[in-house]
Amino acid sequence: MVLIGLIFIFLAIKYDYEPLLLIPIGTGIIIGNIPMFQAIDFNLKLGIYEPGSVMNILYSGVVNGWYPPLIFLGIGAMTDFSSLISNPRLMVLGAAAQIGIFATFLGALAMGFAPPEAGAIGIIGGADGPTAIFLSSKLANGMNVMANGETVKNLIGPIAIAAYSYMALVPVIQPPIIKLLTTKKERKIKMKPPRAVTRLEKIIFPIVGLLLTAYISPTAVPLLGMLFFGNLLKESTVTNRLADTASNALINTITILLGVTVGASTQADVFLTKDSIMIFGLGAASFIVATAGGVIFAKVMNWFSPKDRPINPMIGAAGVSAVPDSARVVQVMGLENDPTNHLLMHAMAPNVSGVIGSAVGAGILLSFLM
Repeated sequence: MVLIGLIFIFLAIKYDYEPLLLIPIGTGIIIGNIPMFQAIDFNLKLGIYEPGSVMNILYSGVVNGWYPPLIFLGIGAMTDFSSLISNPRLMVLGAAAQIGIFATFLGALAMGFAPPEAGAIGIIGGADGPTAIFLSSKLANGMNVMANGETVKNLIGPIAIAAYSYMALVPVIQPPIIKLLTTKKERKIKMKPPRAVTRLEKIIFPIVGLLLTAYISPTAVPLLGMLFFGNLLKESTVTNRLADTASNALINTITILLGVTVGASTQADVFLTKDSIMIFGLGAASFIVATAGGVIFAKVMNWFSPKDRPINPMIGAAGVSAVPDSARVVQVMGLENDPTNHLLMHAMAPNVSGVIGSAVGAGILLSFLM
């Protein structure tokens, strides 16, 4: 496990793979796996699973689901929904990519996981680390008792590590899938520039978005409520101090605490299990299915789109909620096929809708499985 932590740090520094996540997680893995004496009814208050220790107190933000909503607050304060507002039809691509969540859920059930555990594993397909942690803290926390009297497994560590690992590997995983499912002609498609969005539209969007998603999936309100609240702080322009705090100091602090404690929770005796291996396998499959689902649906949309408003199928891959990495992958691939084809703003529409979609998907799973 110490070696895995060092590999995470190496990938972050050498290849710039999600350094803000992998360096805290990698360091946390090392901290959590420093050998120390452990015995039943003996508490040194050092380990993350020992009540009263500093790491255990900080880890309560993960177990109780406090950190993810605060992360969503910062994401909302940093996100510009203009591309989505200007072309709302692209929102369905964010929904299409969520097929990875439910395909993984079914796969986890088939591999013998209990329904709550399978639901927590399934959310990896949304490519959203905070949502994965939030759902696993509710469904697979090692404390809840199922109807058959069995206690669910504690899968927070493996699920979080899998989710963040694959988020970091988006630039590696997605391009081969996109190339496999699209032709060179399709990858060269140029889309109509998005229209300018008014300030009033930007203010109305988070309010309407909150009301709609809250009624569709009320159990997702802790995440979506904070997402749209953060966005309203930004777009109202009268709460710049609050928006600046949420998008900088607050989200940076929570990212540090979340990364270190999640990493520290992966003690070898807890993490190196058959379940963890299956979770990583399911996570890889879920990313592939989610990317493919978005690209295929974008191809279908393009077939039925007016000739003067075509859709480049590559932007469907950005339907996973790895913001903004998936959109950057689409931008790079667009420029590779045509140096004048800039797709970043178009790809951001399904990318930010994927954030909303994964939270809604988590809420649906939570409402059925809690």
